[in-house]
Amino acid sequence: MMTVLGCIAHEHNPWLVLVALLVGLAGSWLTSRLFLRTLNAQHLQRFGWHFLTGVAAAVAVWCTHFIAMLGFNPRVPVMFDTTVTMLSLLIALTGTTAGFLVAADWRAKCAPAVGGAIVGLAIALMHYTGMQAYRVQGIVTWNLPGVVASVALAVVLSAIALQSAIRGGRHAGNIMAGTMALAIATLHFTGMSAFQVEPAQIGGAVVDLGTQRVLAFAVACAAFVIVAVGLVAWLLDNGQRNEAMEQLRLMALTDPLTGLPNRSGVGRHLDTVLPFVDAQAIKLALVGIDLNRFKEINDLRGHQAGDDVLRLLAQRVTELIGTGEFIGRVGGDEFIATKAYVERTDLVEFVTRLEAAFAKPIGYGNWEFVTGASLGVAVYPDDAKDKVELMSNADLAMYRAKADLTRSICFYEPAMDEMVKNRLRLAADLRAALAHRQFHVFYQVQTSVVTGRPTGYEALIRWQHPQRGLVPPAEFIPIAEETGLILEIGEWVLREACLKASTWGPPYKVSVNVSAVQFAHANLPKLIRDVLAETKLPAERLELELTESTIFVDRKRALQVLEEIKALGVGIALDDFGTGYSSLGTLRAFPFDKIKLDRSFMNEVESNPQSKAIIRAVLAIGKSLGIPVLAEGIETQAQLTLLENEGCDEIQGFLIGRPAPLSLIVASGQLTLTGATPQEI
Repeated sequence: MMTVLGCIAHEHNPWLVLVALLVGLAGSWLTSRLFLRTLNAQHLQRFGWHFLTGVAAAVAVWCTHFIAMLGFNPRVPVMFDTTVTMLSLLIALTGTTAGFLVAADWRAKCAPAVGGAIVGLAIALMHYTGMQAYRVQGIVTWNLPGVVASVALAVVLSAIALQSAIRGGRHAGNIMAGTMALAIATLHFTGMSAFQVEPAQIGGAVVDLGTQRVLAFAVACAAFVIVAVGLVAWLLDNGQRNEAMEQLRLMALTDPLTGLPNRSGVGRHLDTVLPFVDAQAIKLALVGIDLNRFKEINDLRGHQAGDDVLRLLAQRVTELIGTGEFIGRVGGDEFIATKAYVERTDLVEFVTRLEAAFAKPIGYGNWEFVTGASLGVAVYPDDAKDKVELMSNADLAMYRAKADLTRSICFYEPAMDEMVKNRLRLAADLRAALAHRQFHVFYQVQTSVVTGRPTGYEALIRWQHPQRGLVPPAEFIPIAEETGLILEIGEWVLREACLKASTWGPPYKVSVNVSAVQFAHANLPKLIRDVLAETKLPAERLELELTESTIFVDRKRALQVLEEIKALGVGIALDDFGTGYSSLGTLRAFPFDKIKLDRSFMNEVESNPQSKAIIRAVLAIGKSLGIPVLAEGIETQAQLTLLENEGCDEIQGFLIGRPAPLSLIVASGQLTLTGATPQEI
């Protein structure tokens, strides 16, 4: 060790030693970056990066050696053999490139160490080949242990360098660069300490040291230029990769349709803003927004119109977002907005501003539409302790606003959690209701206005809960549709109603309601055909009731399904007519056998002239199209008299009969049963 230090201190120019070390360190750093880049490249690009890595390493090794040699003072005349000098550079280039290829592309577990050893051998071979080009006027001798030590150090340190790079880690590149620079330096100076010259008095002048220094400076400049070229190539590639990664990151966080942050972007925003809110001791309101009538746009105008409307809405709300405010799109027609605030009046103003933006009419071509929105607000940290709970509570408030027709903005309340728990418990109970025969079918009579005689009965499901008692259909049917249980429940009601109706005398029709979920997911025509065959009920005695919202999901498919059902001989009734999407086009396009006028009009017919006018219009439409009209919700004699005067065909309501179990209807004498035991009733 002392010999090596003595060689550096007494036999080398310190400034040229420093330059050599800087060249070696800079080249090693660039080599490490280029080598790590090869690990992520593919096919031909991988070999290209390997070549650049080999060039950087060869320049680092060769220039370090050459500059250090120019700084060495053997105290005798010196000259260089150009051919051998260039050969040493070629050895460095081919040897290091081969080593990097083995380390990166050889599949063996020991590949990094073997590749590193090849790089170390290339460094050593370059050094000692270069020493053969170093011609001095004297007798040269070598200290063999020093030579062996220099080669061993180069091989071991190079193996460690590449092993560290392949192993990876946060500082893998820096470790490789430092270890490789150390391998180059120790090889050279340990080898030079083993180099001894005994001057020979041949005559001639010693080479000019000034010329040596100028030559060393020129080599150093050339080395830095070559290293700089490699560095620029690496920086350009790294910059392109960073730009591509940034574009991918933005794509992952942005909704492509509207340009607003998507669900992931909203989550990232909350992860950033919630710590800020905590640090500033302020509050953050999260507003869940769901458009009220967006589905109608897709159904009536097509999905392209729906996309255009979403873009227009996104542009509108983006323009009203101010400091401390944020909005993103998290679903088809769902948005999330946030507001950091101190005073509650600021929150109220923000929510009101959002409501007004979504309620403002949207112009689309020659058509104008008002979507409106339901807004649910939850506040951090008052209503939630983290991001997940905050979003969940805002959703609860939004669903409450959507269910409440009297308001479009709803703030979270703890009681909403209990409501959700009740719904979850009810959903769990629904799963057991079918197995434990808790469902029953009640029947409500439908009567001819002209004759006053029954024309049929509507089958209505009832749930006798063991603890809650009779659960209204309006309470459990939506839950059954959400969970998909409506498919099993609907099939059971259809089979039960057909089975019982097959025993009736007189042979009245039976009407069964069809859920939109059943219509969309079940093979309804096949189910009906199988049930009719199983129960032996004539097809003309079965009537299915469905709403317009059911067929608007997919009009083409709906028409095909209804035509298949009609081909079986089953009747189709349009339920709840006068609400929602009602249009003459629907009546003209679909094969309905009956129109059922919604009960809401009968509730107001005695006090609201508009309701009376609508009833008259619907009855006139039915007559003109040859479709019978049944009015629901008849509860007073005055309502019945009005319908008689207007020429209504059929009625249904409490005035003529409430929904009742089949056994009570049979007991009243309205029906008789054939081939049925009392237990089957």
